[in-house]
Amino acid sequence: MALDKRFIGREYGPFTYTIGAEKLREFALAVGGARPGAGTPGEPPAHVSPLLYDARAAKAGPYFDLIAFPSFAVVFAVRPFSAAIADPELAVNMLMLVHGEQELEFLDVMRPGDVMTTTGRIENIFDKARMSFLVVSSESRNQTGKTVVKGTWTAVIRGG
Repeated sequence: MALDKRFIGREYGPFTYTIGAEKLREFALAVGGARPGAGTPGEPPAHVSPLLYDARAAKAGPYFDLIAFPSFAVVFAVRPFSAAIADPELAVNMLMLVHGEQELEFLDVMRPGDVMTTTGRIENIFDKARMSFLVVSSESRNQTGKTVVKGTWTAVIRGG
């Protein structure tokens, strides 16, 4: 069944997430390919920037603190998309849903202690080749109100 276009413009959020230094380290090392050790996220591979995991190196670096691996933004920025696909009024058939794509635009770095507030809205709903497409945009601002990340998330619902 096709999604109802009257939901275009529906908003979700705000969702708040406080970025922690240990989460940033763990994420950078996991994504960077570290081999986990007993009770630790492992040793960083040589290609992973110390600005992402080493507090001392980061303080001496251009941002004066640890910064997040860019794709860490998915941790908090996906929330409006998740809310949209779970919205009971929209009635997305989760069994037929596949991840279509996501795009992130980075406007600033993310640091430990940043409080990210994310809002989003359904930008488009359309049908193509017996599938429904749901496009949700998101915007994440830090505690000073500066936009840090913008996202576009697309779900494909087969059999639409």
